[in-house]
Order: sequence, then structure tokens, then C-alpha cells
Amino acid sequence: MGDATRSSATGTDDGAVDDIDDIDDIDELDEVDPDPDLLLPPSQAWRARTAIEMVISGVLGLLASFVLSIEALTLAADPNASFGCDLNSVISCSVVAQSWQASLFGFPNAFLGIAAEAVVITVAVAVLGGVRFPRWFMLGAQTIYTLGFLFAWWLFYEAYVVIGALCPWCLLITVTTTLVWAGLTRLNVREGAINFPGRWGPAARRFVDHGNDWFVTIALIVLLAVAIFAKYGSIILA
Repeated sequence: MGDATRSSATGTDDGAVDDIDDIDDIDELDEVDPDPDLLLPPSQAWRARTAIEMVISGVLGLLASFVLSIEALTLAADPNASFGCDLNSVISCSVVAQSWQASLFGFPNAFLGIAAEAVVITVAVAVLGGVRFPRWFMLGAQTIYTLGFLFAWWLFYEAYVVIGALCPWCLLITVTTTLVWAGLTRLNVREGAINFPGRWGPAARRFVDHGNDWFVTIALIVLLAVAIFAKYGSIILA
């Protein structure tokens, strides 16, 4: 009788252990990442955060482009006109606006800014609403805006090195263009429109998914500010 009882108790214990092992196995299965390479689309909440950043930056860039367009038309009517942002020899919108770089294609660059920002705001609002554009469209947008990004930084270089004067509205466009480009790139990398070969693809998607690209963007903007104050700080703060 005692042996039967001990046998029954042992069987019960063994069954309990098996049940625990089964639970552990289920927990381990639950902990397995079903998409380690982030091949699935990101959540709409993640897309919305990027889209909101792009909308805000795009609106600020559009505002700056409108102001610069008005200034360009004002200077065309009166070359001696001055503006509220003509603070000194370094911070001067009119000096920059009268340079050949400000009308590289025969008309004020600000007109290009109005068109580009209007398009990118439309795209960002659509993304915010849950629209998923085809890959060819997003790659086209990436290519065009990358050219705009490089153009904005080239204009900063020309103002910083060649013209020797800075325009606050132009600097705002440089910053907002950088932010929009970073957001668009983040979206395209995460959604696979921009896909790097081999292990670089998953690594890039994880990098932007975790928001690490923000450190690169912030570092670029900080570098811009440091360059300005390193060269013109004494005059700006005078």
C-alpha cells in the first residue's frame, strides 16, 4: 500500500515537472522574435512619428521659402532694399540674395523650395494617413530630395566660404531640409525601399527602427552650428 502511494506521488511529481517543462518551452517560443530581420512593414505608429517630423520640418521650410521668395521679388524691384534679417555684415539676407548662387537656375532658388516642400508635405500627410506608396515612387522621392539636401548644403558652403554672409532663413531651410531628408531616408530604409545587400540590410533597418539615425542627424546640425560660431561667433555675439 505504501509503495503504491509513493509510486502515485512520484508519478504526480513527474507529471508536474513535465507540465512545467512544457510551460517553459511555450515561454521560450513566445520570446522568439518572429521578424528578426525586420522584413515586415513597421507599425503605423512608427510611420506616424516619422511623418509628423517631416510635416513640421516641411512646413517650416515652406515658410522660409515663401519669405525668401518675397525678398527676392522685393530686391528685383529695388536692389537697395533691406530686410529685418540684415543685422550686420555677417547676418544679412540681402547680401546672400543678391549673389549669383541665390538664383543658380535663372530664378530664385526659393521657388524650388516652395515646390519641393509642398510635395514632401503632401507625401508626409499621406503617410500619416496610412498610405503606403509603391517602391518606385519612394525611390524617386528619395532621389529628388537627396539632390535638394545636397543643394541646400552646397548653398550653405557657398554662403559660409565664398559669400561671407549668412541668411537666417536660408539656414532654417538647411536645417529643415536635413530633417526632412533624414525622415524620408529613415522611412525608406525601414520599409525596404532602400535595401542594402547582405547583413547590412537587417542592420540598417534595426538602426533606424531604434531611432539611432537621430544621433547622426543631430550631430550634423550641431556641426553646422559649431562651424558658424567658430568662424563668425565674435561678430554674431558682438
